[in-house]
Amino acid sequence: MTSSAVKTSWLNRSLNAIERIGNKLPDPAILFALLMFFVWGLSWALSGVTFTDIDPRTGQPFQVKNLLEGAAFADFMSKMVSTFVNFPPLGVVLVAMLGLGVAEYTGFINAGLRSILAVTSKHLLTPVLIAVGVLSHVAVDAGYVLVIPLGAVIFYAAGRHPLAGIAAAFAGVSGGFAATLFVPSSLDPLLAGLTQASARLSADPAAASLVINPLNNYYFTTASVLLIVIVGWVLTDKFVEPRLQQTKVDGDPEQLPSMEPLDDNERKGLRFALLSMLVAAAVLVAAVWPENSAWRSGTGELTAASAPLMQSIVGLIFVFFLIPGIVYGYVSGKVQTHRDVVQGMSKAMSGMGYYIVMAFFCAQFIFAFGQSNLGALLAIKGANYLQAMAFPMAVNLVGLVLLTAVVNLVIGSASAKWALIGAILVPMLMQLGVSPDLTQAAYRVGDSSTNIITPLMPYFPLIVVFCQKYVKSTGIGTLVALMLPYSITLLVCWTSFLILFWMLGIPLGIGASYVYPAP
Repeated sequence: MTSSAVKTSWLNRSLNAIERIGNKLPDPAILFALLMFFVWGLSWALSGVTFTDIDPRTGQPFQVKNLLEGAAFADFMSKMVSTFVNFPPLGVVLVAMLGLGVAEYTGFINAGLRSILAVTSKHLLTPVLIAVGVLSHVAVDAGYVLVIPLGAVIFYAAGRHPLAGIAAAFAGVSGGFAATLFVPSSLDPLLAGLTQASARLSADPAAASLVINPLNNYYFTTASVLLIVIVGWVLTDKFVEPRLQQTKVDGDPEQLPSMEPLDDNERKGLRFALLSMLVAAAVLVAAVWPENSAWRSGTGELTAASAPLMQSIVGLIFVFFLIPGIVYGYVSGKVQTHRDVVQGMSKAMSGMGYYIVMAFFCAQFIFAFGQSNLGALLAIKGANYLQAMAFPMAVNLVGLVLLTAVVNLVIGSASAKWALIGAILVPMLMQLGVSPDLTQAAYRVGDSSTNIITPLMPYFPLIVVFCQKYVKSTGIGTLVALMLPYSITLLVCWTSFLILFWMLGIPLGIGASYVYPAP
């Protein structure tokens, strides 16, 4: 696509309009504060309304909680600090950035990327980056704080636009959240457990003993990786990056990566740093290998959500970048004393100030929204509407994907959404002969596709901060416009891919079926 064609494309004009409108919104921190006030007011207005929809968590009709009522407001104020401190992305980001900060400050990350780029075609960076983003799901949320910023560094160092690198990595990490490359993610057993609980709510007596395999979608989610890589590759290289030709990189030149050849000290430091990473990896493998390892779950699994190994991913990121960062610094001469190491950590934290401010207001809004019951009410109303329409099966699957995609814009947590709408949809579709495995697969497609365009996703403000390092004017509108083509294309192509799986009868996963009762 030529530059002139990009500028005159109706789609490009539409995205530019979205970007302009989005960037006219208040600063993200203030936007979250305004949304919180709106939720307060709406909760007051709807608190006296009687709803007929049943809350599957309580078995009682839905009741919107008035957040301005004395006890509720006092509870909000008393939990303000704990809500902020316990905001899940906050600790993940800050701890990981401590280790990454040292590795970046000493030059280890820059040297490693320069050595890789010296032997890698820049035209293959996009598919590799997207695939790595998908692979990062095994490390829970590590992709957000590791792969996405490195995507910008890799693209910029290769002479490509850094925002295109962020977009490609974001598409793999978050847009392809339901996909699994080689190994299952911690989300698999979590969703399967919720699906099993929902399936046992069915009126069929046989459902009371139904067991859902944690890998019931494994074949589908693994095959989906190829689709995500192809879609992301084509969009990034043929549309997103050409469109970004109009966007000037105006970040601080001293803070941006470069591509000078490695000198002798840097090569020596890189060899020792990589050796230290291998030694650390060998020690970890030796520790987790025994069947009675303390790193395993109570059932001996390593990839279960309850396994200490999975719960230690962020700490391991910290260690696996801190150690080689220090080794590289001392061997290459970039680090003289321990004070330089602390300086690297301090510099990383100083760059996170804006994110911390946004995280505070984001945490308060999400807490208020959850306490009000508004998000849950919207989810259940959508599920009940889908049930009442009585569409053909293929249309029901598409409707479930679209319902999930829309609900995802107001409820960020994948497990929270599925706990709410799964309790309605799984038993409902079982009555129509659809297996819980297929219903869960449709849910996962819708959940992933719109992750990348919802500002309410907890890591969304962090991605904006990453973009601002390279393009200072980046706002919410910029990122939404950047990711919207990925979201729409994934939603259409991935839903079609699921329908094709279903029509051809290709197994969804281990122990899975398409019909209920299973043959």
